[in-house]
Amino acid sequence: MRRLFRDNGLSLTLLAVFLVLLVAQTLAGQHELNAERLEHGNVPLALPEYLRTGHFVEATAENWESEFLQMAAYVLLTVVLFQRGSSESKKPGGNEAVDRDPRQARGQRLADAPGPVRRGGWVLRLYEHSLSIAFLLLFLVSFVGHAIGGARAESEEQLAHGEPPVGILDYIQSSRFWFESFQNWQSEFLAIAAMVLLSIHLRERGSPESKPVDAPHSQTGSG
Repeated sequence: MRRLFRDNGLSLTLLAVFLVLLVAQTLAGQHELNAERLEHGNVPLALPEYLRTGHFVEATAENWESEFLQMAAYVLLTVVLFQRGSSESKKPGGNEAVDRDPRQARGQRLADAPGPVRRGGWVLRLYEHSLSIAFLLLFLVSFVGHAIGGARAESEEQLAHGEPPVGILDYIQSSRFWFESFQNWQSEFLAIAAMVLLSIHLRERGSPESKPVDAPHSQTGSG
């Protein structure tokens, strides 16, 4: 167990914090929605019922959507764009290890390469862009979840006021949907821009997201 945590401590800790916060969000959201329902003379919802409401689905998917969009954009933008002095950027000009064409691998490096690299062809073409593809797919799934959950939440509000429910396409075309999206998207791009720019002049000893403490501000990358 000690070795398992040593080798996977970062992902295990992040996932544990995620689960704790998701449970906290769920319980707080259930309490908030039930308070609203009681104000309107409706019975409160049990936890399994709350998990199926638009209130929960929309709030959760809306936040995941912005996070995955941020990561997909960041992965793709760092392929072609640079920020001199930032630990989050490749060095301007020249090629780095991440630019290496796996088709030119030979000998032991090829033997140790992942299966898709050894196989080549379309499998390799897909694999060499698999990180951005995965983030984009997660963004699309979350985007759809936001649309479904948001339409369900608005329909629940409409029905509570004696109005007809709204469809998913109607909801996607509404200003409410795009307000919810843009308010999250802009904050994510601000956060990653702050990370890129602050890492030029600030340091965190021991973190791979930082340059060495004694590195000059002009040094790009963490090496």
